Order: sequence, then C-alpha cells, then structure tokens
Amino acid sequence: MRSKKLLCTVVMIITVFAMTGVALAQSLYPTDKASMFEDRKAKRPGDLVTVIIVERATARQNASTSTGKDSEVSVGPGMGVLADLIPLLKVGGGDSFSSDGTTTRGGSLTANVTTRVVEVYPNETMRIEGRQKIMINGEEQEIVITGLIRVRDVAPDNTVLSTFVADAEIAFLGSGVVADKNNPGIITRLFNWLF
Repeated sequence: MRSKKLLCTVVMIITVFAMTGVALAQSLYPTDKASMFEDRKAKRPGDLVTVIIVERATARQNASTSTGKDSEVSVGPGMGVLADLIPLLKVGGGDSFSSDGTTTRGGSLTANVTTRVVEVYPNETMRIEGRQKIMINGEEQEIVITGLIRVRDVAPDNTVLSTFVADAEIAFLGSGVVADKNNPGIITRLFNWLF
C-alpha cells in the first residue's frame, strides 16, 4: 500500500513538471558575456571609443623665379671704297623676368568625439566611425571621423588620441548664416569666372 502511494506521488510530480515545464535556474552573471574581472576596453563591434581630436596643421610654400636674356648684333663697315659710305649698324635686345610667391595655411581642431567600433580585424586593429552634431545659435556644426585604431592604443577609459588613428578622415562641417556669409555671392562668382 505504501509503495502504491509513493508510486502515485512520483507519477503526480512527473505529471505536474511535464505540464508546467522545467524551470532552469540562471546565474546572476551571464556566462555568454565577458567576465566581470575582464578589462572593459573596447574590442568588439558596437563598443564605444572616445577619440580625443588634437589636430594642428601648418603648411608653407615659397617660390622664386628669375630669368634674363641679352642679345646683340653688330654690323660694321667693310674694306675698300665702301668703308666710308656704310655707317656702323648695331641692334640689341634683351628681356628679364622675376617673380616671388609665398603661401601659408594653417588650421587646428580640438574636440572629443565618441565613435563606434564597426569592424574588428585579426591583427588587433578596429575600424571606428563616429559623428557629432552641435547646434549653436541656429548654426549646425558637425564633426565626422573614421579610421583604424589598435586595441593596445585604447586607454583603460576607452579613449584614444587622434594621432593614433590610421587612415584618419576628420571633417568639420558647418551650415547656417555665418557659413553662408563666408561664401562669395553669385555676382562675385560670375565676375571671377568671367575675369
């Protein structure tokens, strides 16, 4: 009798589990993610890296040209009877050219832009892309950056200097009233094209 009760109890428990499904316990820390002791540096697609842009560029070019040429042709009297009748004839000419030119350009950009890792390569380099838009008094300014960085160049706080970005493309774009005033008008452009 006792074994029948035990058998019925076991069958009921199995039936209850079969009907409700088996509940599995999960860990507080996901096992498919990184270890809680692992370094949190960016190294996977989707991770964020802040690029500290400290770019300064200066270019200077000098050019100087100087050329010159002199020439002279002389014809004098011959011998004999015609010596006194033909006067001395002289022709001379020359030209010279000189020019100087200097071009100087410079620019600097300082900003912090948080980018996203879009691709990771086997040699521990990562492609990053990011953009930042700022609106100031109706003026829209946008910083766009793309390039390659090495995992080892990323600091523990997930920052990297722009000087460590390979194949860096950094663009600083602006639009609005001030940007429009920096461009010449239609009539000025027409005269520059004609003349």
